[in-house]
Amino acid sequence: MSASLGDLRLKQARAANWSEVGTREAALIERCSAGDEAACAELVDEHQRMVFQLAMNLLGDRDEALDLSQEVFLRVFRTIHRFRGHSSLRTWIYRIAVNQARNRHRFWRRRHRGDQVSLDAHLAAYGDFPSRCESGPDKVLAQKELADQLQRALDHLPFDQRTAIVLREIDGLSYEEIAYSLGVAIGTVKSRLTRARQALRVELKEARTM
Repeated sequence: MSASLGDLRLKQARAANWSEVGTREAALIERCSAGDEAACAELVDEHQRMVFQLAMNLLGDRDEALDLSQEVFLRVFRTIHRFRGHSSLRTWIYRIAVNQARNRHRFWRRRHRGDQVSLDAHLAAYGDFPSRCESGPDKVLAQKELADQLQRALDHLPFDQRTAIVLREIDGLSYEEIAYSLGVAIGTVKSRLTRARQALRVELKEARTM
């Protein structure tokens, strides 16, 4: 990941005009591009939890999520010299993570392996979707039942719809960030979210009436 002084100067001049990247982040990117191991470690420290949690939500398996996280950061450091600040660094890393997860999902489908969204991991990290003000055995049971219903519903969504829902409802990305992460138009993102939400409503309604 070495770079000549001229190349570094060119990148630094370009980074100064990046609208989505702050001064500190631009400097970190430049240091990583130049092969600064301390900078690479700093980047991993800042983003590894986000990458691992996304991998868990999309793949539902801790070992797979760990493997995917390593793949993502290897890809980041192999290509960071091409980063041009068209998005924030965080969103760019999301895009790499989603692409790697999609590739792994396709491999699973070829091997006829079921995939799932790990809502248990989400609940452990962030708490349940309802209010967390109440507690007690009944509340815990209700949370578990809701998590199971959501997981089953999400299992049935196409991967692209599920990814859009996870990025929007769990990770809180904007439509613009999701569009960049998925490599599609904003209209496509909205369409996928609409179809996913409709499918989830139907399945959760059916689950409540059973």
